[in-house]
Amino acid sequence: MSWKITERLRQTLAAEKGSLPTRRGASLSICLVYPNRYRTAMGNLGFQTVHGLLNEIPGVLCERAFLPDADDLQEYRRSGTSLLSLESQRPVADFDMLAFSVSFESDYLNLPTIFSLAGLPPFAADRNNSMPLVMAGGAALFLNPEPAADFLDLVVIGEAEPLLAPLVAAILENGGVGRSELLRTLCTLPGMYVPSLYTPEYEDSRLAAVRATGGAPPRVQRVWAADLDSQPTGTRIHAPQAEFGDMHLVELSRGCPRGCRFCAAGFIYLPYRGRSLQTIKRQVDVALHEHRRIGLVAAAVGDFHGIGELCTHILAAGGQVSVSSLRIDGLDSEMIEVLAASGHKTATLAPEGGSQRLRDLIRKGITEDQILDACERLIARDILNLKLYFIIGLPTETDGDLAELVALVEKIRLRVVERAKQNRRLGEITLSVNPFIPKPWTPFQWCGMAPLKELERKVARLRKALGKVPNVKLQVEGLKEALLQALLSRGDRRLAPLLVAAAESGNWRRAAKELGVDVEALTGRTIPLDEFLPWEFIEGENREHLVREYVAGLASAVVTGDVSG
Repeated sequence: MSWKITERLRQTLAAEKGSLPTRRGASLSICLVYPNRYRTAMGNLGFQTVHGLLNEIPGVLCERAFLPDADDLQEYRRSGTSLLSLESQRPVADFDMLAFSVSFESDYLNLPTIFSLAGLPPFAADRNNSMPLVMAGGAALFLNPEPAADFLDLVVIGEAEPLLAPLVAAILENGGVGRSELLRTLCTLPGMYVPSLYTPEYEDSRLAAVRATGGAPPRVQRVWAADLDSQPTGTRIHAPQAEFGDMHLVELSRGCPRGCRFCAAGFIYLPYRGRSLQTIKRQVDVALHEHRRIGLVAAAVGDFHGIGELCTHILAAGGQVSVSSLRIDGLDSEMIEVLAASGHKTATLAPEGGSQRLRDLIRKGITEDQILDACERLIARDILNLKLYFIIGLPTETDGDLAELVALVEKIRLRVVERAKQNRRLGEITLSVNPFIPKPWTPFQWCGMAPLKELERKVARLRKALGKVPNVKLQVEGLKEALLQALLSRGDRRLAPLLVAAAESGNWRRAAKELGVDVEALTGRTIPLDEFLPWEFIEGENREHLVREYVAGLASAVVTGDVSG
């Protein structure tokens, strides 16, 4: 075992505030693994919440492990040390259970690496009863667990609060049985999916026959927490090395009431639920004893009932407010005042569609006038730096839509410049441009992603149009990485060998080529509406509703002339 690694883990643990002590004599030991770096994991409220909830269950000890940083990864491999937990520096393979918390599809790539470091076979079928039971949950798996399904014994479909206690109780009650028998018992619980007991449709002609007769294949229930007030969600462990390590995070709500046609958060967390203002105030008051900066977390912060009053309350108590992004048509005047008083010099807005036609296509529900008004209101309070999120490659997008995006940015810039004349300080506009990625459980899940070359052409067009515009900066998400995300978003179990090969070679595109996986054909394909989708065994949003929204969206986006994207 490497002294360097154990010492690094002890130092990391010592820097934390709020870590739970190791519980001796636990009946069930669980290592909760985030398949990415510590910095990312400890900025993730879902990961922190699951860790805390498991440790609250009597008889359970839950420790944490992470994908090692590059230097530590090299040391693990050089020394032959097995992957260790953070709290006790114990080999993760010695735990009764490994539980992966997966928020992003791209982290599926890291699963084989973690299995390799732990000395475990990546495929569940190759592991025996002496090895830990492997389960996983998280947003990526709510959407589509199939690309990683062959690695997992059990998948939790839904939210942790109502699921974990019954799951642990069933495991403890059946502790003496073998793995196969235990999994057959667990699959009877709501929200529990056992991949080994389900045959994908492309391998089972019986499912196609069931559909042909108007029936439906077996489905796994998605479970959600009905009462968020009963279990407030916020930062439990403060880690200075983590993203957002300088603030205390508080979750306001789950889901989004807007229903934008491309956005998974508006569908997989239905019904939209917000916590009560009084509950959040009490949670904030406790946090403010030790932390001045409060980060408000939600897919739709501006839609939280009483957001202005909450922000004012935090400020009056001596705190500062931070939010990830602001809803353009939901900017609360009190919130703007508090953000300014909290020292914010930058605000993030998400027009997403560059033209009104595309904003209508995605059901964004905002106009150009509303976008400009929101920018003016922020600028008027000396929040002069604006970050604007846009999506390129949306279905039916043309060069005309890109031209309208550029024109909108120029209008916003004129307002920033006008304000600069008054205070002699010029702000900056940052465009964060992201490719459209079709996501499961959204109306646009059937749409194809624009080809890589076409996305590169669109980016080049934007760079040419905006590259010399003063005080405008263009940031573009990695297009190849977005292509991988699209592949994993809509893929099935046939991608598992690609994940293993990519982990071994360190290059997923080369691995895809060697295995004959045509990435662009799979990601660019428009899926027929009558095709059974890999994730449709999950009981999710009503399919007929998604189809209606898909058809209505494309009908609203009729264009004349040639379509170039």
